Amino acid sequence: MNLFRLLHLLTLFWLMTGVGAVIVPTWRAWATKDLDVRAVLLSEAQQNESRWLLPGVVGVVFTGFGWAAAENMNFFGTGWLLVKMIIYAIDVFIFLPLMGVGLRRVRYLALQAQKQGESTEALRDALQDRVPVVFGTLIVITIPVLVALAVFQPF
Repeated sequence: MNLFRLLHLLTLFWLMTGVGAVIVPTWRAWATKDLDVRAVLLSEAQQNESRWLLPGVVGVVFTGFGWAAAENMNFFGTGWLLVKMIIYAIDVFIFLPLMGVGLRRVRYLALQAQKQGESTEALRDALQDRVPVVFGTLIVITIPVLVALAVFQPF
């Protein structure tokens, strides 16, 4: 049990590193008016998503289920754990893919524009899209809720 707890804690740190590595450049991108800087920051965020955030998400799922199974927890009978799983599923299956699609779109259009040697209209439109920042912020908002459910176990 202690091994699962340690592994889960380590993967949670990996996940939080990934969230920071993706969300901070995304927020910085929308704080700047320079479209070239915005494209670079969003490309960096997309690369950090695949390097840090996605492995952290997968690791947290597996170690969390392993820890709960080792503790003989009832996944559906424990109210706080069920709510936590539902919120995490919303993060993983709705918020994360929508944020990722927006980031990848900007990255690919930025690479195309770089190859052409000039900014394209499609890239300028993609850089004005707020999907990555909105869904990234929603992921950040759900994290304290998930922590509170795990710590306080209200029901």
